Amino acid sequence: MDNEWINKDLYVKKISLSKKIPSENYLKKLPVISNLKKIGELELTKPVTIFVGENGVGKSTLIEGIAMAMGFNAEGGTINFNFSTKESHSNLNEYITVSRGWRKQKDGFFLRAESFYNVASNIEDLDNGPGGTPIIVSYGGVSLHKQSHGESFMALVENRFSGNGLYILDEPEAALSPMKLMQLICHIKKLVDNNSQFIISTHSPILMTFPDAEVIEITHEDIKSVNYKETEHFLITKRFMNTPEQMIKDLLR
Repeated sequence: MDNEWINKDLYVKKISLSKKIPSENYLKKLPVISNLKKIGELELTKPVTIFVGENGVGKSTLIEGIAMAMGFNAEGGTINFNFSTKESHSNLNEYITVSRGWRKQKDGFFLRAESFYNVASNIEDLDNGPGGTPIIVSYGGVSLHKQSHGESFMALVENRFSGNGLYILDEPEAALSPMKLMQLICHIKKLVDNNSQFIISTHSPILMTFPDAEVIEITHEDIKSVNYKETEHFLITKRFMNTPEQMIKDLLR
C-alpha cells in the first residue's frame, strides 16, 4: 500500500447524523441509524473502507446515503448520471453530513448490484461524448448488455475507473466469481495507488482481506472497526470450508 496516500486527506472523511429523523420514517428502525446516533460520528481513516454486517442492519442504505450526499445518482453511475427508473431509494442523504477532504476527486462511480442493469441501459441510451466518440468506448467498447454480469462489471472497473477518484460499491460480489473477486482486488490496489478511495459494502470474506482496509462491522448493537478475521462472515465461511459435510449435515437435521 502507498503509505504516502494513506497519510493524505481522503475524499470522504466522516459521516454523522445532521438532524433528527422523523419517527414515521423507516430509517429510524435501522440499527445503523441508532449506532450512528450513539457514536456521534463515523471517521474513515483508510483509502479502502469495507462495511460488513447481517442483512437488515442498514449497510446498503448507509452506502446509498453517502453516495447521494456526494452527488451521485441514487441508482448508480457517475455524478453526471441523472436517470431514474424507480424511486426506491431512501432519503438518508437528507439526514447525514458527509465531511469531505480538502481535495476534490477527479473521477468517481457509484455501483450497486441491484440496479447495474439500469446503469448499463442508460449508458446505451446516452449520446456520443466529446468529439463524437461513443460513450461506450470508455466502458470497453462493447455493450455491457452483451456481456455476462461479471464480465460487464469488470469491463466497467477496468475501463471506466481512471484513478484519483471516489468509488462506492454496494455488494459487488453479487456479480463476480471468486477468481473475478481476486481480479477486482488487484484493480482496487492499482486505483488506490493512484490516489483513489473506495467505500464498499460486502458479504465477501475475500474482499475483506484487502491489505490495510478498514473493516467496519455493523450489528444491531454497535458499529466499530474490526479485524476481518473476527467477522461472522469470515468465521462462518472458514468453518464451512473446513468441514462442509458436517455443517450441511447439522443444518439439515
